[in-house]
Parts: sequence; C-alpha cells; structure tokens
Amino acid sequence: MSPMQHRPLRTHGFTLVEVLVALLIMAVIAAMSWQGIDAIVRSRDISAGRLEQQLRLQSVIAQWETDLAELQDPEVVPALQFDGANLRLTRRTPEGLQMVVWALRGESLMRWAGPSVTHVRALQQSWLQAQQLLGNETGQLRALGGVASWQLYYWRGNSWSNAQSSAGVVAPVAGAASGAAPSQSQLLPQGVRMVLAFREGGGFAGSLQRDVQLGPNP
Repeated sequence: MSPMQHRPLRTHGFTLVEVLVALLIMAVIAAMSWQGIDAIVRSRDISAGRLEQQLRLQSVIAQWETDLAELQDPEVVPALQFDGANLRLTRRTPEGLQMVVWALRGESLMRWAGPSVTHVRALQQSWLQAQQLLGNETGQLRALGGVASWQLYYWRGNSWSNAQSSAGVVAPVAGAASGAAPSQSQLLPQGVRMVLAFREGGGFAGSLQRDVQLGPNP
C-alpha cells in the first residue's frame, strides 16, 4: 500500500462582503434601539416637566387662596387693592398683620410678603413699601412663569365687576397717616375671581380662572 496522503482540511470563512453586511445590519439595529431609548427618555422628561409645572401651579393657587382666606381689614390701610398689575392685600398671621403683594412682572407672577407687625405705624410703613416694589426685594419670590396677562374681578351684590372699577368706594380711611394709604377705601367684596392667560409654549395652555369666596371679616 502506498502511504496515506494527508490533505489539509478546507475551512469556510466569511467573505468581506458578508462581514460588511452583518456590520451594517447590527448598526441599523443599534440605531433603532437608541432611537427607542431616546424617545422613552424624552417622554419621561416631558412627563416629569409637566408634573412639576402642575404641582407648581397647584402650590401657587393654594397660596393665593390662603392669602385671601386670611384677609383682614385694619381700617388704617386698604385691605384689598388692585391697580391692574399689582394686588395688595392685608392678611392676618399668628404674629400680627402682614402686607402681601401679588404682581405680574414681565411674564412672571410674583409674590412679596412683608413682615408681620402689630403696630399701626409699622403696618403703614409696610404698605408704603408695598407700593414701591422693584422686584428684587427680600421676600419677593417668582411664583409662576409663562403668564401673559392677568385680571381680577370682584363679586358684589349679584354680579362680577372689574376690580379696578369705582364700585364700593366709601369714606376716607380714618386715622391713616399722610401718604400711608389712599384717601378712599373700598368695601370688601364677597368674592374674588382671578383670570390668568398663559403665554403659548410656556408650559400651560389657554387660561385659568379661579374664584375665591371671602368670608366675613372678623
């Protein structure tokens, strides 16, 4: 017998074209997977942002209602006054009386709260300060952004009227220091309506209306 001849085994490998096609397929799958993950992350971020905005809005409305619920007429300064841009009110606190101002500056609804005081002179000074706010004072906070405009209405009798109307004007405030308050005061309404119009693309759509019933002044 002739000696056995050994032949090398032939192994089949991938051609360059096959390798490139496989890499292309994997790249497409990876890109599709990344787009899916990116969409999930974006959706989560949008949902979280909307939730945060809703919580912020609820917090602002709750503070608004609390301020009006604690409204107090001290008789030496107006308890409630709206000039179209600023709402000034006097509210009671456990420590005394406090001036609060809600104001629209640019597209931000701001809230300023003065110190709680127990003396007439201090309250009158706080009222004067409330009329001269610039927006950067201590105690002034940005409550809500994206507000295009706002308007207030008072409920008197059986109808709503513009808060800037002269309805309800009564005699001058007795005992008010010179320059400490306007020469006339207004009877407190039975309710306050706030209407906020939101800027398009600012996070909220359309407008918001909130009615607050005022209780009897203790």
